[in-house]
Amino acid sequence: MSRDIIAQPLTAEAFAPFGDILDASGTPDKIINAGLCGRHHDLAQLDFGPQGRAGISIFNAEPRSLPYELTLLERHPEGSQAFLPLTSHPFLVIVAPDAGDRPGRPLAFITAPHQGINLHRGTWHGVLTPLATPGLFAVVDRIGDTQNLDECPLEAPYTIKARP
Repeated sequence: MSRDIIAQPLTAEAFAPFGDILDASGTPDKIINAGLCGRHHDLAQLDFGPQGRAGISIFNAEPRSLPYELTLLERHPEGSQAFLPLTSHPFLVIVAPDAGDRPGRPLAFITAPHQGINLHRGTWHGVLTPLATPGLFAVVDRIGDTQNLDECPLEAPYTIKARP
């Protein structure tokens, strides 16, 4: 079986099993602030478990390029994790279905400008992978005292490639 994965554009339908797309394109749900602000309402299912709380952090990740060698997947069993880019640059999103407490074959997506994502609790995913500098993101995730990270080094790497 090929270990190559072609990164696809990020769509709500393809990404639905893994999380939510945070996207401000299209018509806002509501117009607020005396008609001067459009609100795209309630875009993510945030979940911080019974022993956590929401926290907002700023991540500054080193940019990567395609082709990208995927060697590690991780998941957060105690809470969801949202990534909101602070630039208009696209980033690579890698997710995988659960295959008996291990990740299955990964899927790769490339965001459109200004798209963010929210990974559902327990979703296997790659590390934060910006494709340009600066790799600045606001991250909303679980803060708590219990363990919230499972890492799975891959026996053989996958190569993530751009669409031809």
